[in-house]
Amino acid sequence: MTSRDPAPSATTTSPDLPWRVRLFISFFSLITDATCRSNHTVNRFLLSIFDPRVSPNPRPVRGVRTADVTVDPSRNLWFRLFLPAASPNAGGRLPVVVYFHGGGFVFFSPASRLFDDLCRWLCREIPVAIVSVNYRLAPENRCPAPYDDGMDVLRFLDSQGGAEGGPTLLREFFEVADLSSCFLFGDSAGANIAHHVARRWSAGEALAGQGRVALAGLVALQAFFGGEERVGSEIRLVGSTDRADWMWKAFLPAGASRDHEVASPEKAVAGLGEGFPPAMVVTAGFDPLQDWQRRYYEGLRRVGKKAMLVEYPASIHGFYMFPVLKDALALMEELKGFIQEQQKKRQRQLAGADDGEVAHAAPAAS
Repeated sequence: MTSRDPAPSATTTSPDLPWRVRLFISFFSLITDATCRSNHTVNRFLLSIFDPRVSPNPRPVRGVRTADVTVDPSRNLWFRLFLPAASPNAGGRLPVVVYFHGGGFVFFSPASRLFDDLCRWLCREIPVAIVSVNYRLAPENRCPAPYDDGMDVLRFLDSQGGAEGGPTLLREFFEVADLSSCFLFGDSAGANIAHHVARRWSAGEALAGQGRVALAGLVALQAFFGGEERVGSEIRLVGSTDRADWMWKAFLPAGASRDHEVASPEKAVAGLGEGFPPAMVVTAGFDPLQDWQRRYYEGLRRVGKKAMLVEYPASIHGFYMFPVLKDALALMEELKGFIQEQQKKRQRQLAGADDGEVAHAAPAAS
């Protein structure tokens, strides 16, 4: 477990944030709350006014090239591909991050400026190839729609779909990407999606794929889990439980409670397959969801899965969106270390398997 900076004292009621960050969070919270109707529908027109979108650009912008790739036009399933402007070192291949954005299952897309900026930063700094998934949103598409979409994007990558006739950047992606070192990565609700996609993929739901995609790790940034009870962090950090409750109501199957198997961290880790990847779980001291996230981490360890907990006691939910915050910079270094370490482990495993195959086959050849 890694912890950054001392935890806030019992008398600390709000995080120390630059005024610009505080103003942005207050304004955006006001807008998203205003779009959530009492009948659990969303005013998407109002949201679109305050959710600026960024177009893809195959030419470098801040050191990263992007392209949008269609997987299934019938349900608007696509992803934004991010590749560093500079090619990897000779003989090297980039680890792949399949990214699921946050937004309570309800808001945003890979084209939202917030997430385009975040993925661009990750792509450039680590560096990695990023596939940012435009999954279907609730309440128009409830559970399990985003999990199904995530699985289908993995199948698309596994089959190298669109390599012929697709965007030039996609063909380059398949040339430089190390699909055997694939990381499922999500923030908030996206981390919940990443977990459940990892669960299904590692349980064998790839449906006789090509075997190109192998999960090397899972990154759960402030994962969105919950339940009917109120945990300590929700009671202590009052003010956002109504919003979270609304999101669960909009997303879960009609009539389901927040103790549903996709929401409960205890149920989410039950029966995980042997191939479930090592996980990096990130929490923050001013996140009302932190106690649910710790339960998720503890549940992974309890069922025998490799997991590390990285804590930022003085930070808020979504702090990684703001590179001006020192904890966001510290997190970037933790992410880089985790991804690079897990890729090396995966490569050593594959090298050992290859050696075993050669040693086994040699006597037959002679």
